[in-house]
Amino acid sequence: MRRVDLRPVAFVVLTLLFGFAAATAQAEADEGKLEAFLEVTGFDVALESMRVGATNAPQILGMEADDFGLRWTTLADEVFDPQDIRRDAKQLLGQALSNEMLDHAAAFYASDLGQRLVAVENAAHAVEDTPEDTLRGEALVADMVETGSARLGTFKRMNVAIDPENIGIKAAQEVQIRFLLAASDAGVINRIDEAVLRGLMEEQASEMALEIEAASLAGSARIYESFADEEVEAYAQALEHPLMQKVYELMNGVQYALMADRYEKLALRMAELSPSEEL
Repeated sequence: MRRVDLRPVAFVVLTLLFGFAAATAQAEADEGKLEAFLEVTGFDVALESMRVGATNAPQILGMEADDFGLRWTTLADEVFDPQDIRRDAKQLLGQALSNEMLDHAAAFYASDLGQRLVAVENAAHAVEDTPEDTLRGEALVADMVETGSARLGTFKRMNVAIDPENIGIKAAQEVQIRFLLAASDAGVINRIDEAVLRGLMEEQASEMALEIEAASLAGSARIYESFADEEVEAYAQALEHPLMQKVYELMNGVQYALMADRYEKLALRMAELSPSEEL
């Protein structure tokens, strides 16, 4: 699965997902095909990587993980249990993905190019980007701009292809809002007025869009650095196929919905921990 750098998290309303499923009126995919789909596309690793992002969840609240002591790691592991997330993802995907979509996506990602792409994407999902990673990606983008490389345009096409409706910004903000409101309800932070919070997020939307676009391009430049221009172009074309775009719409919808659900649960469970708990 293509790495989507929506910082810190993202969300899509599930009514979009199931509205699409009802419109297509497709039969549910079988268990075996779903398992194979998760593995061949790398979507299983993308789902598991949500735990990596959860490490920094307290920063959204203006805190640090250390503020909650040793129990923080255990709590995050419980809320983001990979088996539970995998089960929920398969349940949602099984109701929305048709066999035609599954077969189309699996055929590309099972190819030699597809498996090489999945390998680097899985590696990128497995760990959080370091400052050095960010600088490396930014330097590659700067070089492409300076030389007028068509490669940069290809990366932009790839980013559009995996989010053609440009819902990433609203998605990222919606999870932050839900996380903050849940933490407020749980008494982890001071009471927040939802209308005020949404107003502030709306004011920040344009700036956030630029940050996400820049981060996404830098991430793509670094992750796919070893691939030839022709291979990157082939990937862009694969992502632009109408069936693949439907697959990504649903995969993103599932991943973002699970993120929102887990971050809300995480915020509520944080009330079990006392800030500055002894290590």
